[in-house]
Amino acid sequence: MEYRQLGKSGLRVSTITLGTMGFGGTGFARTVGQIDVDGARRQIDIARDAGVNLFDTADMYSAGLSEEILGRALGAERDDVLIATKVRMPMGEGPNDAGLSRHHIMRSVEASLRRLGTDHIDLYQVHEWDGVTPLEETLTALDDLVHAGKVRYIGCSNYAAWHMMKSLWTADRHGLTPFVSNQVHYSVQTRDIEHEIVPAAVDQGIGILVWSPLAGGLLTGKYRRGVDAPAGSRHVEGWNEPPVYDVEVLYDIVEELVAIADGHGVAPSQVALAYVLAKPAVTSVIVGARNEQQLRQNLGAVDLALTAEEMERLEQVSATGLPYPFWHHLNAADRLSPADLTLLARHLRDCG
Repeated sequence: MEYRQLGKSGLRVSTITLGTMGFGGTGFARTVGQIDVDGARRQIDIARDAGVNLFDTADMYSAGLSEEILGRALGAERDDVLIATKVRMPMGEGPNDAGLSRHHIMRSVEASLRRLGTDHIDLYQVHEWDGVTPLEETLTALDDLVHAGKVRYIGCSNYAAWHMMKSLWTADRHGLTPFVSNQVHYSVQTRDIEHEIVPAAVDQGIGILVWSPLAGGLLTGKYRRGVDAPAGSRHVEGWNEPPVYDVEVLYDIVEELVAIADGHGVAPSQVALAYVLAKPAVTSVIVGARNEQQLRQNLGAVDLALTAEEMERLEQVSATGLPYPFWHHLNAADRLSPADLTLLARHLRDCG
């Protein structure tokens, strides 16, 4: 297992993170998995044997049950690993049971600590943007938690680049603890973050944690042109994250993943994970699994190194056009920063 620094922090995390949305598996998470405490212990043992040291959950996964199962399954091993959880989404029907107000954050962290059976959270992430609560209020509350020792590091999730930059500026202006990471969706099928989030992360030293790098199972090889998906698959049961805007392009991507996987004697999912791990600013990919076989297969991605030619094949089959103003930035090629080049370097090569 490889370990990478989380942003500009001194924290080193495994390039594979075990996601726990399937722990408990109630409500919307039912199709992700319905893993009980014993099943969670087995997954944790498999992941730890492979070198995984980061486990990701959220208070709203199965209304707190995921956190509870993770805490019980870790037991006395809790201090040997890192726990990441999140706050922001509704945890009740009251007017203050959601958002990033000081009130909701303070109530939520105490509830998460209690469910996890721990005295601290290693990475506390705001799960989504809150456009009505002042950022200074949110960041001051998080800073207080860091100074109280209840939280070690803070991160954001699903933040646009301007959300992240405004947050970093606010923290710097007021001398508050800054975010070290942004947990976002990224895959060879959904490369939206390359336009602004990745360049901002490179420029500011923010670590990217990737959720659903297999696009909700779309990139595992079981969804193929002219082939019926297996019964019980998430997208068969109505799961729609990420959305698929062009199914033919998706099938083209999957066929390329399968071809590259066949050449290595591995699963297409491992190729998809290796692709994301090779991209700029990515610290770790979060993988979940309904069963132990899927988990072991996903963990095998750490041993797969794609060639430059294979990366380029995947870049080409999943490429989209540059939106404005980025296509115009090609006219300023004499003064592009390393952050700019994460997006524009290959386009400059194509231009000759």
